[in-house]
Amino acid sequence: MAMHSAVSYPLGRPACKKDAKALQFIEEMTRNVDSVQEKVLAEILSGNANTEYLQRFKLGGATDRDTFKSKVPVITYEEIQPDIQRIANGDRSPIFSSHPISEFLTSSGTSAGERKLMPTIQEELDRKQLLYSLLMPVMNLYVPGLDKGKGLYFLFIKAETKTPSGLLARPVLTSYYKSDHFKTRPYDPYNVYTSPNEAVLCVDSFQSMYSQMLCGLLMRKEVLRVGAVFASGLLRAIHFLELNWQQLAKDIASGILNPRVSDPSIRECMSRILKPNRELADFIIKECEGQNWEGIITRIWPNTKYLDVIVTGAMAQYIRTLDYYSGGLPKACTMYASSECYFGLNLKPMCKPSEVCYTIMPNMCYYEFIPHDSANHGTISRDSPPRLVDLADVEVGKEYELVITTYAGLCRYRVGDILQVTGFHNSAPQFKFIRRKNVVLSIDSDKTDEAELQNAVENAASILRPYDTSVVEYTSYADTKTIPGHYVIYCELHIKDPTNSPSKEVFNQCCLAMEESLNSVYRQCRVADNSIGPLEIRVVKDGTFEELMDYAISRGASINQYKAPRCVNFTPIVELIDSRVVSVHFSPDAPHWTPERQRLEV
Repeated sequence: MAMHSAVSYPLGRPACKKDAKALQFIEEMTRNVDSVQEKVLAEILSGNANTEYLQRFKLGGATDRDTFKSKVPVITYEEIQPDIQRIANGDRSPIFSSHPISEFLTSSGTSAGERKLMPTIQEELDRKQLLYSLLMPVMNLYVPGLDKGKGLYFLFIKAETKTPSGLLARPVLTSYYKSDHFKTRPYDPYNVYTSPNEAVLCVDSFQSMYSQMLCGLLMRKEVLRVGAVFASGLLRAIHFLELNWQQLAKDIASGILNPRVSDPSIRECMSRILKPNRELADFIIKECEGQNWEGIITRIWPNTKYLDVIVTGAMAQYIRTLDYYSGGLPKACTMYASSECYFGLNLKPMCKPSEVCYTIMPNMCYYEFIPHDSANHGTISRDSPPRLVDLADVEVGKEYELVITTYAGLCRYRVGDILQVTGFHNSAPQFKFIRRKNVVLSIDSDKTDEAELQNAVENAASILRPYDTSVVEYTSYADTKTIPGHYVIYCELHIKDPTNSPSKEVFNQCCLAMEESLNSVYRQCRVADNSIGPLEIRVVKDGTFEELMDYAISRGASINQYKAPRCVNFTPIVELIDSRVVSVHFSPDAPHWTPERQRLEV
């Protein structure tokens, strides 16, 4: 279609009129970040001026940044948990928001072992929908023709619970998928899914996955993109196909749906889609019956242009496995969001995973940033709180901890994400997600975070590579039953050729390589203080992490938001993994450490 020549599109030429409007909106929002942020804060503060929470700080109706920053404290979940509990117990007075709380969104993060409850309001769904509506117009700039086919997306809901007040508590994606925004979304040729709503909205994870996979197979030639929320979710789907391809092929050959799928709405829906197709069934059998699953995604779905999955942060470890199954297809990370709020989008979605950065949309909430460095770990003194940095004032190359104030009533809330500024689009900063702030492992004075642990595992994995062995999944445990305590790393491996599997000595070297990768405080504890014992790798049976996820889901975790924990300490989980150990290996030597090196690294 012909676009008006007077209109400029810095991001690229839109695919259609609707896309043009969305790209124009991105330009407008990112050009005037500071004024949009000022307006957002004023709207939040004036709208919630009479709430109990803001009244505590005696703002006197002020909506300016200076008054807000000088009077309202920076907080964590634990500090507002008693107020959240009041709402959960039935207090309907305006505590955080002048709007009624519509439900609680359960975070994948926990507080004192319990999932965090985030109060939200109805209008937040509109803001989320707005951000979702920007994703395809950007993707269409890079991948033409997505209106000519469908997306195979594995999407799931979670059984919801009710708080004593009767308000629902459920994961953010369950809330969205069950909303009219998703269920009655208008037809968009650029955003057609193979999975019917009935399959997505089935709470039984087997029936949901089975019917979604079946639809994906039936429409295999129409599929142009394959996705899930997290990389781990897509790998779970591939593993599901490995376990269930025979039954799926049988259903396709006969045109009769597996009786294990008993949900009436799915059966009714599938009766319109599933017809006998012997040729397709034979094709699936031919592709799946051998041992070689390399490139299985592109073999079964040959027109796939990219994978739509999050592969940043802790998900980065799945990149190699996704490449194996997809023949190295591009991996698009499209947006940055949390249970508390949706934040921004990737304006270059086809970039390499290591280059992913998210442009923050200033209309979503009011943002502040705590300068973060390894020396202070973003600590905040109540006596002299630092001047938090505004969105427009962050500096390229620096790391910050994200603090948000939302329309739903969270004020100066520490999300716990560490972000690094990589650049700007117009005046909007672009951030790389670095890690969650939480420390993963600690035995003594050492503090090992997720990024360090990930790096150590990658270094060990490079030693295994010559043996065609890769790390499928891992977690860790601070074993304090031994004296001194020591780090335990549980690894599930994929050994391509069992006749060339790594020896015990090779695994021992992996232990040492991991220790060499860890920070100087850890190495000092190992070498000088003897307060940490040699690192141990415990290799576990195939499927152990699948069992771990099933266990977590049985206890209320969400399939969409489930991430294999990078550290385990809950006794039943530790016992489950320990019962699956097939071999144990220890570091044969102490890692290198000298006082000089330690001084340099401080």
